[in-house]
Amino acid sequence: MKNVAVIGAGAAGLIAAYAAAENGNNVTVFEKNEKSGKKIYITGKGRCNVTHKCSPEEFLLNVVNNPKFLMSAIYGFSPDNCVEFFKNGGLELKLERGARYFPVTDKASDVIKCLEKYCLKEAVIFKFKEQVKKIRVLNSTLSDIITDKGIYKFDCAIVCTGGLSYPSTGSTGDGYNFASAVGHNIIPLKQGLCGLNLKGDFYKSMQGLNLKNVNLRVYVEDKHLKDFFGEMLFTHFGVSGPIVLSASSVINRLELDRVKLFIDLKPALTEKVLDDRILRDFNANKNKNINNCLKDLLPVTIICETLKRSNIKENKPVNAISKSERMLLVQTIKNFKLEVSSLRDFSEAIITSGGVDVKEINPKTMESKLVKGLYFCGELLDLDAFTGGYNLQIAFSTGYAAGNSIKD
Repeated sequence: MKNVAVIGAGAAGLIAAYAAAENGNNVTVFEKNEKSGKKIYITGKGRCNVTHKCSPEEFLLNVVNNPKFLMSAIYGFSPDNCVEFFKNGGLELKLERGARYFPVTDKASDVIKCLEKYCLKEAVIFKFKEQVKKIRVLNSTLSDIITDKGIYKFDCAIVCTGGLSYPSTGSTGDGYNFASAVGHNIIPLKQGLCGLNLKGDFYKSMQGLNLKNVNLRVYVEDKHLKDFFGEMLFTHFGVSGPIVLSASSVINRLELDRVKLFIDLKPALTEKVLDDRILRDFNANKNKNINNCLKDLLPVTIICETLKRSNIKENKPVNAISKSERMLLVQTIKNFKLEVSSLRDFSEAIITSGGVDVKEINPKTMESKLVKGLYFCGELLDLDAFTGGYNLQIAFSTGYAAGNSIKD
């Protein structure tokens, strides 16, 4: 039996505490907030997208950084294991659009209650409103933990303090400081799954426009990086929405001046089919101006900017549009260009990209390779994935791997 400290009572911390206690260890959770799971409460707009219905192989394809490191943990506690875990704990999950699992109750608080129930069943001790200030190491081995209320001796410590996103929930980077202080390399921290500020001001006239079933192509200079299909939103600062959030995690470590985004407003149509469609609309509206002719094809608020980019005056009669102008219009609709000026702030980012260098962490146990008895889990690690429950699953899988590895 070992004395185990878990620092942080979020998704990774709660499941790590349970797994360690189930192995017969004495477990104490330190949480600087007044309650556990503060960030879980706000995930999925308060509904909590717990995990994603997929195999471990499919899951790893949606991990942006260091998927190979995650292999052991995701096979050890897979999305299917996660669903079964909550079911056995009395929380039924439902499968929704996009293969995403949510609590049947639509309450993120029920996810927290289930995790806490597991911990309390195993006699885990919770110390709320107690902040860990320092982790001391002696001869490359965990020595003790200093909080704002005392000094404690532990055999093992699992650090699960989260990243920098949503600092109001208590994610203020404590864990990175602990890791750095004992010699760990921290991969530069970037906002992940966030909105994008755009160059120019054209987007202001389109604020509130929600585009569905569009394709967003990501380029680094002339190199095609990735495509995202789905929904996006024009805002007062630029763009947001599901496919933009995913794109942000692909470009956040790049020089943004080299990045170009292109929206295909009509991905279901080839250029030839789109041109034929426009011609039919023109023939049916020969006496109208072009801006009034495109209302069946495009959202009204994007027509003016689309025509401007096609070098066509919006009040130009349809019967005066040349073939070359029409072809440029087709090109613009299929390649509506966006230039990114910056990422939105950490206060708006869903997750933190970067963190403790996984080269210095045992992928099977999450134990530090530098300090015996010290473990790092969840968002603290240089692991992040797309939207859809993947990041919470990473927290559950890495937390479980750490807690479950601590045995006599």
